[in-house]
Amino acid sequence: MNSYGSFPGARPRRLRTTPAMRRMVAETRLHPADLILPAFVREGITEPVPIQAMPGVVQHSRDTLRKAAVEALEAGVSGIMLFGVPEDAKKDAAGTAGTDPDGILQVAIRDVRAEVGDELVIMSDLCLDEYTDHGHCGVLDADGRVDNDATLERYAEMAQVQADAGVHVVGPSGMMDGQVGVVRDALDTIGKEDVSILAYTAKYSSAFYGPFREAVGSSLRGDRKTYQQDPANLRESLRELALDLEEGADMVMVKPAGPYLDVLAKVAESVDVPVAAYQISGEYAMVEAAAEKGWIDRDKAILETLTGIRRAGAQLILTYWATEVARTLGSARR
Repeated sequence: MNSYGSFPGARPRRLRTTPAMRRMVAETRLHPADLILPAFVREGITEPVPIQAMPGVVQHSRDTLRKAAVEALEAGVSGIMLFGVPEDAKKDAAGTAGTDPDGILQVAIRDVRAEVGDELVIMSDLCLDEYTDHGHCGVLDADGRVDNDATLERYAEMAQVQADAGVHVVGPSGMMDGQVGVVRDALDTIGKEDVSILAYTAKYSSAFYGPFREAVGSSLRGDRKTYQQDPANLRESLRELALDLEEGADMVMVKPAGPYLDVLAKVAESVDVPVAAYQISGEYAMVEAAAEKGWIDRDKAILETLTGIRRAGAQLILTYWATEVARTLGSARR
């Protein structure tokens, strides 16, 4: 006892005394099933191509993508989100490679579905930016602005070819007004009522997308501020959320994750559908770069960032560390 009588009367440190005690009273737990692996597949390559800005991440060939999907499944990861990277010569103003049944993303969906069937949830990015020669997420009008409603028609086509290829979940990510409703109608029209929609509900115009542009071989000229959200805004995300749910979203997502944990928490408080968050390329790259310099403990930092995202309300986390972390979590439980 100290000289101040009975104080401190409460001793919260009692519940932090040992690793076993801390594990027992932990309020937030990560599980491999919380994790989804984003993966890039590039047309015309036979060996994986490293992404310089994302150490440890590659543009996959079709063969190595199949292997990565199996590894994710074996580690306990729930899903894989696929991004196609076409040959530059196939890019055009309308992004037609994105709706070609034999385009790289549709081929990759079929490959992965043949490899893992229904055991791993196969998700696909539904957006035109990888396939357009101007790099925007939609088709442009005569003034060079993204034409919202013309883009919706292209998204409807994309949804149908991805569903025909065997995808379980489509992720319309272009932030066009009405995209969820149009995609839902397009899927239902061809009898694909069972294909789910993961709505990119709050997708911010972020500085942290930089490494992703390398990953997908982006041809972007200009920026995406007229359709992605302003980082200053929160209420706007809740409006987008209400619209996505009204249009038929099965799941909703906040992207990026780390800089927008307040938005994530608000969204999670507001809905009764699964909530996802995407830990994007810049978040990944910062941790890897600092760890390479010896400035932080890499493994602890990875788990801390993911725990923070989970604590803020994400039931599902898209992260490039998904397979690695799932293996770590699985080993810890054995």
